[in-house]
Amino acid sequence: MKKTLFLLYGIVAYVIFFGTFCYAVGFVSTIGVPKHIDSEPQSPLGMAVLINTGLLSLFALQHSIMARPAFKRWWTQFVPEPIERSTYVLLASLCLILLFSKWEPMGIIIWQVEADGVQLLLKLLCLSGFGIVLVSTFLINHFDLFGLRQVWLYFMGEKYKPLPFRTPLFYKYVRHPLYFGFMIAFWATPTMTAAHLFFALMTTGYMLTAIQFEENDLIKHFGIKYKDYKRSAPMLIPFTKFPKRKKQPVASR
Repeated sequence: MKKTLFLLYGIVAYVIFFGTFCYAVGFVSTIGVPKHIDSEPQSPLGMAVLINTGLLSLFALQHSIMARPAFKRWWTQFVPEPIERSTYVLLASLCLILLFSKWEPMGIIIWQVEADGVQLLLKLLCLSGFGIVLVSTFLINHFDLFGLRQVWLYFMGEKYKPLPFRTPLFYKYVRHPLYFGFMIAFWATPTMTAAHLFFALMTTGYMLTAIQFEENDLIKHFGIKYKDYKRSAPMLIPFTKFPKRKKQPVASR
């Protein structure tokens, strides 16, 4: 019975996550959702900044603190290990749902592209950023990342095994293609409002900070493998690291 409940819990958490991700695409791109990042302003600018700062900070704290190994060791004293990841995913999704529902647009236009062709190109670039994010999750194991593999293995009576270190496709060119995709999605817009710029700046700052913590954890977990990978692949911008040329020995006279 417990195995079935855990499996159902993991599936529900995943469905909520996937719906939240789909809404996030519309929220940032302003396509197909009732409320998005640039909806009609409802509050004074100062109040909007305070509210949006609180919403983004709540998500950043939840997302970072709960991802740390030390927190997981403490947390699993209360939450069973098979559903720890699903619980993390569920709480992250709820933080995002709160952000989407309480977000305060600001209305001020920083830039606006008038050419129809360029507008379309930027919209497609935004959507392609989200596409990179989604594909990247499948490259490293989408179902492990979002808790389904853990509850399924528990349901089947199998012991969970951590994923091995791999660098498939996008991971050969950047160490963090998920963050790379998000940055493309958040910055590629034909109309940059104050709210959108605030969102892009805050999330970019969070991602650059989160990378430092994540890489420290990865070095502790994978050791020399990740250190070598870090030397060979750039953090976020593809093709910015090249193999060092070996110095040719100088002939002695």
